[in-house]
Amino acid sequence: MVHLLFWLLTLLYKMCPGHAWVASNFLMTGPKTYLTYSRSVQEGAMSGIEECRHQFAWDRWNCPESATQFKGLRRATRETSFVHAISAAGVMYTLTRNCSLGDLENCGCDVSKNGKIGGSGWLWGGCSDNVDFGERISKQYVDAQETGQDSRAAVNLHNNAAGRLAVKATMRRICRCHGMSESCSVQTCWTQLSDLRDIGNYLKLKHSQAQKLDINKKRMRAGNSADNRGAIVDAFGSVAQTELIYLEDSPDYCRRNTSVGLYGTEGRECLQHGEGLTQWERRSCRRLCHECGLKVEERRTEVVSSCNCKFQWCCTVNCEDCSQVIVKHVCARREAADGHGYRRRYRGPK
Repeated sequence: MVHLLFWLLTLLYKMCPGHAWVASNFLMTGPKTYLTYSRSVQEGAMSGIEECRHQFAWDRWNCPESATQFKGLRRATRETSFVHAISAAGVMYTLTRNCSLGDLENCGCDVSKNGKIGGSGWLWGGCSDNVDFGERISKQYVDAQETGQDSRAAVNLHNNAAGRLAVKATMRRICRCHGMSESCSVQTCWTQLSDLRDIGNYLKLKHSQAQKLDINKKRMRAGNSADNRGAIVDAFGSVAQTELIYLEDSPDYCRRNTSVGLYGTEGRECLQHGEGLTQWERRSCRRLCHECGLKVEERRTEVVSSCNCKFQWCCTVNCEDCSQVIVKHVCARREAADGHGYRRRYRGPK
C-alpha cells in the first residue's frame, strides 16, 4: 500500500509540477478518488486530441502528434490555441459526463436549480449535467501545467478557459411535458452536454476568428514583473473570454521542417470525389496540393478480401476471393520541367 501511495503521488507531481496542493488534495480526497479523476482527465485529454485531428483532417496543419508534445506547444500560434482549448474542453467534458453517469465519487447531478422557475411555462428539474464540477476539476489539473508568469503562459491559460466556456456555450436544454392528456401545460427541463463534436465545431470557428495579441515588447523586455503583468493586462483588455488568442504567426505548413515537428503536405491524401463531402473537404486537393506547389496524383491499390461466403454442413465456411480497387488522391512533387523547380502558391496556414 505504501508503494502504491508513493507511485500515485509521483504521478500527480509529474502531472502538476511545483504545486503543493496536489499532495494535500490527494490526502484529503483519498487515493481512490484522485486516481479516478486522473483516469477521467487522461481520457478527456485523449478525446480532445482525437477531436482536434478530426477537425483539421483536411487542413495543411492536421493536428500532428508533435503538436501535442512539449516542443510543439512552446510556440503560441493560432493552432496551439486550439490544442489548448480542445484539450481543456475534452477534460471538462469527460469529467462532467462521468460525474453524471455516477462513475466518480463525491459527485452527482446538478440539482441546485430544481423546482425554480426557468421561464414561461417551464421549471428546472431532472438531472442536469454537473458542469461546475467538471470545470473545477479540469481547471485544477489542466491549468496547473502553466507555471510561468510570462505572456505565453497567460495566453495558454486564457485559451484553456475559452475551451471550458465552449462546453457551457454548447449545452442543450432538454424538456419533458406534463399536464392532462399530454397538454404540455408545464415542462420540466434540465441541461445536458452536447456531443464533443459540437464543441469541436464551435472551437474550430473560434480558431478561424482567433485574435493575435499585440503586447508592448518594450515593457516586457524591461524585466520588471510588474511591467510584464501590466503589459499582459493591457493586451488582454479588449479580448472576450470566449475568444481564442495567439502571439506568433503560423509557420508555412506546406513545407517540411522536422526540427519543429512539421512534415509538410507532400504525400498527404486529399478528396476529389465522393458523396456527402463538405465544401471544405471538396477543396482539400486545392488547399493541400495546388496551393502548396504540388500536383494531385491518383494512386490505385488492389485489395483482396473474402466474399460470397457459404456455410457447408458440417462445419466449414467456403469463401471466394474478391478484389477491389481503392483509389486515393495524394499530393506529389511536380516535375521540374524547366529546371527551375516549381512555384508555390501559398495562401496562409489553412
